[in-house]
Order: sequence, then C-alpha cells, then structure tokens
Amino acid sequence: MINIVVSSDPRYSINKIAIRSVVLEVLQRHRIFGRVEIGISIVGDRKMHELNRRYRGIDSTTDILSFALEDPNPVSLQHIPRVGFVASPDKILRLGDIVISYPQALEDASLDGISVDEELRDLVEHGLDHLLGIHHT
Repeated sequence: MINIVVSSDPRYSINKIAIRSVVLEVLQRHRIFGRVEIGISIVGDRKMHELNRRYRGIDSTTDILSFALEDPNPVSLQHIPRVGFVASPDKILRLGDIVISYPQALEDASLDGISVDEELRDLVEHGLDHLLGIHHT
C-alpha cells in the first residue's frame, strides 16, 4: 500500500492523479515497494516564503522544499556503511513531505515553455529524489 496525500490551495488547479502517478513511477524506478507514505502540498508564495525563511534561513520564496523524516545518507555519517531507512514499528516507510509553490511552478513553466503539469511533475520527481537521499552534487 502506497499512501500519497496530495493537498493544495483551492485557488490552484492541479492534477492530483498525475502527481500520484509521478510518485509511483519514481518509487518503482528505485524499487521501493510495500507500505510507503508521502505528503505533497501545493501552496502559495506567501506560505513558501515563510517555510523557506523558517527552515532554511532564506528570506524569499522558492519553488520546492523537501522535508525528509529520515535521511538514508546523512552527510555527517558518510564514513559509515549505508544502512538505508530505519523501519518504523508499524512497518510503514514514511518518506516525508514535499512542498511546492504553485506560483513559482507557473513562472518556471512559462520560462521553460512547458505546461504547469509538466513543471509540477519535474518538481515532484526532484523532491522525491531528495526524500530518498539523492541530493545535488
């Protein structure tokens, strides 16, 4: 069972089925099966600005933030052999939450000449990679 909770501000028209589909594709690609839970929130710039300031110390908005519950590859533990995620007592892998700014996605899609749905797809995939411990170089 994979539980994907998608929430959005009612002002934004999003395709929740497409978002869930991206999550399932990425999990399958990384061979992650079983009981998994992830949250995805689509918010406005004001909320994203607040989150970015609170959790990253950056006083501006951004397109995406990922909040992992457990990082399978913490930087401070890179010298220790990789062990992966720690199993919860109820055997559900809770990956964490992805927060996306719809106004930023709209702006980025316009600049890139793609649809907002395509931009949201790319952002969800990017955020999920972060939750899985795949980070920028």
